[in-house]
Amino acid sequence: MLKIGSYNIQKAIGVDARRRPDRTLKVIQELNCDVLALQEADRRFGPRESSLDRESILAQTDYRPVPFATRERSLGWHGNAILVRSDIEILSHRRIDLPTLEPRGAVAVDLGIAGERIRVAAMHLSLVGHFRKKQITSLMHQLHEHLDYLPTVLIGDLNEWRNSAESLKLFEERYEVTTPGRSFPSPMPVGSLDRIITSPEFTVRQAGVHKSKTARVASDHLPVWAHLTLDPSGHLPG
Repeated sequence: MLKIGSYNIQKAIGVDARRRPDRTLKVIQELNCDVLALQEADRRFGPRESSLDRESILAQTDYRPVPFATRERSLGWHGNAILVRSDIEILSHRRIDLPTLEPRGAVAVDLGIAGERIRVAAMHLSLVGHFRKKQITSLMHQLHEHLDYLPTVLIGDLNEWRNSAESLKLFEERYEVTTPGRSFPSPMPVGSLDRIITSPEFTVRQAGVHKSKTARVASDHLPVWAHLTLDPSGHLPG
């Protein structure tokens, strides 16, 4: 069983307008995921400094960040970061440019877990529906035309409010979209912006939204999670 999650940490700024990285780390530890994607992990301007200190992550948690950063003080790429348990092998990783009017991107990592190889891609998509569609189309092309096939999980803040949205249908040829629940805004969530999307080898056994007292104030998003099982024979690449 693999527990995977996604959390838009809003640069560690809570709904109380205070930047508290220690509070963000507490929520990350509460989640207890094997693989966790973060959005808005880095500040947008200047040196793109991370709101979470890499050394603190290594010292205070059982995670290590996948090395996506291109700047010394950053944790991720366009704010997208992935944390993995220390016993999970990082086989390869890549940054993915996405088309947009504003800086956006995705990241992907190939992992070795319990003798199996899987791919995890994390994203934070545009606020504009037209660009969300272009970004998903580009992401799918880059993952499936340029790389060898692996069982894949896509996770992140899709900025899509409707389960019936045309942008989500772009995933359905290859993936199943899971909406764990309402995750935004954290004090009283009404929008299901954060999703977990799986290729056919994975079965989603359980999924949900983490609603602890700390999570309700640590960011404007609540984290989402899913328990997955993997059957490598579940897909026959065509």
